[in-house]
Amino acid sequence: MVRTNGENPGNELQNEFNLSSEIKSDARGIVFNIQRYSIHDGPGIRTVVFLKGCPLRCAWCSNPESQNPHPEIAHSDSLCDKCGKCADVCPTHAVTIKDKGILISRELCTNCGQCIDACQPGALKLYGKEMSAKEVYREVEKDSEFYRESGGGVTASGGEPLVQPVFLASVFQLCQFSGIHTAIETTGLARTEALKLVMPYTNLLLYDIKFAGSESHQQWTKQSNAQILNNLKFAVENNMSVIVRVPLIPGLNDTDSELRKIADIVIRTLKDPKVHLLPYHRYGQGKYGMLDREYRLESLTRQSNEDLERAKQIFVSVGVDAQVVG
Repeated sequence: MVRTNGENPGNELQNEFNLSSEIKSDARGIVFNIQRYSIHDGPGIRTVVFLKGCPLRCAWCSNPESQNPHPEIAHSDSLCDKCGKCADVCPTHAVTIKDKGILISRELCTNCGQCIDACQPGALKLYGKEMSAKEVYREVEKDSEFYRESGGGVTASGGEPLVQPVFLASVFQLCQFSGIHTAIETTGLARTEALKLVMPYTNLLLYDIKFAGSESHQQWTKQSNAQILNNLKFAVENNMSVIVRVPLIPGLNDTDSELRKIADIVIRTLKDPKVHLLPYHRYGQGKYGMLDREYRLESLTRQSNEDLERAKQIFVSVGVDAQVVG
């Protein structure tokens, strides 16, 4: 496995995976989950393929295991029996056992997986594995009957799927050959060339707009939204089907003024303006500790139904087809 020892946001991450025009079934990428029977990630019943790597560091990210582009080891201290076998087999001495459980030195860890093999209670796991486009397609194709009956298909999520554009395009090409509908859940932060590569094999973009202004976007995601807005315009101008998705973060972007600004972007950019509003949740909070990271928004709670309806009406009032999803 490839060693990585820290954060890697920004444009550097977009160069982690080679971008070429060659699309083939043996293209390989890093996948950290394949979730079947999803109903909130595009139309119908869908299989969601989660790809590793993301240039953003959203404070509310529910998939922190997606951010690093390479496989990484996580630990669950509640399952650890402190036997010490993981530390004994670690070739770089990156694992130690403390009173509270497992401590992993991310600087020393090479993600070789030997500690996982030695851990009988299952307190260690690896997020991410290398797969070929054909292997992913075979998993997706298993539920093709459900796709046909429900109008569903496959959705690539992450992380940011466009970080691995050749692999993504290769998977989607195989799916479309079989008539499987394809969608991408994207932050929009990618090279336009990456978006251009996957567009011929993509039926739908589920496109995040988190903040209208670059300053707030930078503060809470560690990146500007300039390229995101440019790519949104490019996709619409090239006749891509786009639904904007707004993750509603209490007190950050769910205010009336911020939502009106986002609604204005939607109205000015999309030909057929549609928005999905995603209520705040903390489902991924537990994974932060497993990866030795801090979750910054512990004090926030999900919006009330009244707050969600208020947010929806802000978009509806200006002619946007808006709905709350999830």
